[in-house]
Amino acid sequence: MSTSDLQGESVPDPAGIGSADRDTPPDGWPNPRQGFLFFLGLAAIGAAMANLVPAVLTLSIKATVIAPDDAATVVSIVTSISALCSLLVFPVFGRLSDRTIGRFGRRRPYLLLGAVLFAAGALTMLAGDTTLVLTAAGIVTAVGFSSATVALTAVVADQFAPDRRGPASAVIGLSLPVGAVVGLFIAQSVAPNLAAMILLPAGVAALGCALFAVMLKDKELSPAERPPFGWGEVLGTFWVNPARSPNFGWAWLSRFLVFLGVAAIQAYQVFYLMNALGFAPAEVAGAVFLSTLVLTAAALVFAPIAGKISDRIRRRKPFVIASALIFGVGLLLAAFATSFPFFLFAIGVVGLGQGVYFAVDIALVTEILPDPANPAKDLGIMNLASSLPASILPAMAPAILSIGASAAAPQNFSALFLFGALAGLLGAALILPIRNVR
Repeated sequence: MSTSDLQGESVPDPAGIGSADRDTPPDGWPNPRQGFLFFLGLAAIGAAMANLVPAVLTLSIKATVIAPDDAATVVSIVTSISALCSLLVFPVFGRLSDRTIGRFGRRRPYLLLGAVLFAAGALTMLAGDTTLVLTAAGIVTAVGFSSATVALTAVVADQFAPDRRGPASAVIGLSLPVGAVVGLFIAQSVAPNLAAMILLPAGVAALGCALFAVMLKDKELSPAERPPFGWGEVLGTFWVNPARSPNFGWAWLSRFLVFLGVAAIQAYQVFYLMNALGFAPAEVAGAVFLSTLVLTAAALVFAPIAGKISDRIRRRKPFVIASALIFGVGLLLAAFATSFPFFLFAIGVVGLGQGVYFAVDIALVTEILPDPANPAKDLGIMNLASSLPASILPAMAPAILSIGASAAAPQNFSALFLFGALAGLLGAALILPIRNVR
């Protein structure tokens, strides 16, 4: 891949690292400078904050206020319905984004829609006094997150040449853990003011998406360039045929398995710390925050390095495979942790693996898309691979936790973490069959 240092644009080169070179835009990729990554990160981290802070903290507090005796039920209803809506609209927004014509471009309208929905969701949650209203707030926020995420991930493929996507991939991948830490820090810093705890993270998200939409040089799609749309495309909104696109199928399954491992550590960490390491309920919140901080710090240190090296040597697969292996080793260590310091060490290893994975995974995926010229729909389907595990694992967990359980230890969390480790290791192996990307 050769680039022009004066214009920052890439032109096709037969030695390019991925098959996406065959779909080089007529005027090359813009390859925007460093300021672009700042605004991309602000929008992505803000979107993660708006989505995760209610799920982790403020929704539970609000549910306790309106239904102190049934707060857990309220949270379950809101989160499950919101998650289902988010899963459904990911590929729909992707399809719509790829076909959007007009002076605002293909991605900018969905960034602005996300900004509006983040603000509306927060205001609805603040005013809500019933389960129905809180569910509506959760749906609005989840749909806003889907809209913004589809646009943000598609921008990586739109704006950067295949050998320049590592840093942008790292920014998008790290936005979830960084958004969780920053969002919770902001919310805790204004506690117990519930209004500020709800509105501030959503405000940052809305502002970040709006600013990125303003500075984004989004190419306008002409009617002649608009992808065809018929019944076949309607059915294909939620499906990519793995027989026709085997690389995409292997990448999707690999990502699903890796995020199944992520779900194992994220969803059941609180119970593990209390039941296996003896933390009191009053102490566990601080322990979870510390472990999240360790994981995020490790990811932040290694992700930018991995992304730049991957771009420089024009290799993706070794980094994705190595990161999934490291992630699996970290879960293995966590499964046998007998003290909190050792558990934090294990979480640091998990964070290292996640950081490298996040730095390169999206860059690899953008090079094997079935239709690189219209990436948003397929990236929406790929996002399902990272979202579905959080919904599927709770149904699987009771059976896994019962393996090797006893009267003294009725839930075997080591078995759950071992399951997550095996999922991550298998996810690493499934990268090997992918072709046309090194």
